[in-house]
Amino acid sequence: MLNLKADSQRYTEYKYYVEDLMQSDVVNSMQRFIHHKDITCLEHSIDVSYKSFLVCKRLGLDHKSAARGALLHDLFLYDWHTPKAEISRKGLHGFTHPYTALKNATKHFSLNNLEKDIIVKHMWPLTIKLPKYKESFIVMMVDKYCAISESINFRRKTDIDKFIKAMK
Repeated sequence: MLNLKADSQRYTEYKYYVEDLMQSDVVNSMQRFIHHKDITCLEHSIDVSYKSFLVCKRLGLDHKSAARGALLHDLFLYDWHTPKAEISRKGLHGFTHPYTALKNATKHFSLNNLEKDIIVKHMWPLTIKLPKYKESFIVMMVDKYCAISESINFRRKTDIDKFIKAMK
């Protein structure tokens, strides 16, 4: 059963932690790139961010850093579906985009070590090194869940759109 008061409190707290990121042009530019099916990079990142925030909060972990790192985890800013982008990156998207996202995120925002680890390790095992923090592991798992859900239409764009509108 939906607890509207609790949901409202969670939305408010989550928004407080990510509001500065959400107001930035660079984060909003992720809306220009399709990520999975008809889900944009920004929509996917918000979905991963909010779910990671909830799991980490429930477990008594650093839910603020989880929310912020997860929101920036796919800040790679290109259309990964095009062969031209694949050639210019000098490597496969799945292996290289965490490093591109970290480079972009550190260029625009001040990040703590946990947020950096979340961004660069979210594609483990492709990134070889294990996540250093519990929060990084959680974001990595939530990202995989969201990506699979989006790819098989379990998580529809309309669901994500409703969530984003409820956050405003």
